[in-house]
Amino acid sequence: MAKSKAKTVYTCQNCGAQRPRWEGRCTDCGAWNTLVEEVYSSSTSGESSATGWRIEKSSVGAKMVAISLDQSPEELKLDRFETGLSEFNRVLGGGLARGSFVLLGGAPGIGKSTLLLQMAVGLANSNKKVLYVSGEESVAQTASRAHRLGLKNPKVDLASENNLSLILEYIKTQKIERPDVLIVDSIQTVFLPHLESAPGSVSQVRECAGHLMELAKQGGIAVLLIGHVTKDGNLAGPKVLEHMVDCVLSFDGDPSYQYRLLRSIKNRFGAANELGVFQMNSNGLEEVLNPSELFLQDRGENLMGSTVFSSMEGTRPLLCEIQALSSASTLAMPRRTTVGFDVNRVCLLTAVLDRYLDFRLATADLFVNVVGGLKIMEPAADLAVAAALISSESRHEIPAQACFFGEIGLTGEVRGVSFPELRVKEAVKLGFLQFFVPKANAKHFSSLNLKGNQKIIYIESVEQLRKALTHERSKKPYVSERDI
Repeated sequence: MAKSKAKTVYTCQNCGAQRPRWEGRCTDCGAWNTLVEEVYSSSTSGESSATGWRIEKSSVGAKMVAISLDQSPEELKLDRFETGLSEFNRVLGGGLARGSFVLLGGAPGIGKSTLLLQMAVGLANSNKKVLYVSGEESVAQTASRAHRLGLKNPKVDLASENNLSLILEYIKTQKIERPDVLIVDSIQTVFLPHLESAPGSVSQVRECAGHLMELAKQGGIAVLLIGHVTKDGNLAGPKVLEHMVDCVLSFDGDPSYQYRLLRSIKNRFGAANELGVFQMNSNGLEEVLNPSELFLQDRGENLMGSTVFSSMEGTRPLLCEIQALSSASTLAMPRRTTVGFDVNRVCLLTAVLDRYLDFRLATADLFVNVVGGLKIMEPAADLAVAAALISSESRHEIPAQACFFGEIGLTGEVRGVSFPELRVKEAVKLGFLQFFVPKANAKHFSSLNLKGNQKIIYIESVEQLRKALTHERSKKPYVSERDI
């Protein structure tokens, strides 16, 4: 008979580091008072005291199977499930892959459970068996929300359970109608009984995720986890959780608006940073197939300090409005306030405009806002922000049909960006006529067919940007200094 014993370790709830004794400060991540006592039970019959894994006797002597990479594409083709939501399919890279391990995180009340419940019915409509297990709600609560949204399908099974061992045992016993997809809501609420730590702790989250990953990879069942987030907006739990899963999705949105943004942070089956847009209404989450129109629907005509930026979210071009305002400051240190844009990038652009355009923005309060609650991270927005600042400072209106993109360097030059032709094509679809783009991207527009009043204005420096804006406002043809 195997002898069982227990081992006590102190685990950091921030990074997952383990120590044999308690410490006030974690030496790995530097966080204070995050080490919590956890007891691991193990046995000499094969269960590791460090991870809690238990090796079954039936697996002893099993052999690893490998395949060669020169097989035909048909043999190596990845089977994908149709989720019923085209925006969700886009973010996942073309659908939910069989045997994939997906983690969805988001703020409380943002609509994570609603999104996966709608996706479950979409999968069921494609003749896929789905098991939705909630550790936070009863079956009556989950079913009530589904019926309120008009979601009904016999191929979707609902359960309320926190014990992961019982969940795995239930799936194992389903010989005939074994689920194709398992949804766990949420990973912080499930636990393994042989671990004495509380649900949601680092050890529980790590071990539960390891068992679910084994179910996905060896059982061929697509597993989707809902994860909590911290007050900083990061996924709660150990960082190893994000490394274990195939795909990390972030579901967020501004509480002041009805739309929600689904973004892929990590994706082994498609492009990362892909974006899907949904709109919350009384019938649940509705897909927004043309988000550019949504973000520009309230934009006025010929506004000062307002520009349109053509961004790239993964492989999708997206148009959004950027507003800037400069005003005289009475403070010793003028304010730099940004919403949806990096404040350090604004300081950089301010220094460049002051040096090369002889502005006095360093002594003014500056406010930059990305309308609609979007967050723009790529440096290609520099040209749009600079144009908005120039317009606000010089009191010059910018044509409503003008679109901007380009990166600005410290010497005032405008650098090229990626996917310029896709950015322009998206703007053309929405009726834009003038495109202020970097001169370095001129070679990408040789095959672009513009019609009527549509024209591309190449910009090499911030000086040319100011001159181009002045000439476009006066309706005079713009001629760069290099062409004179």
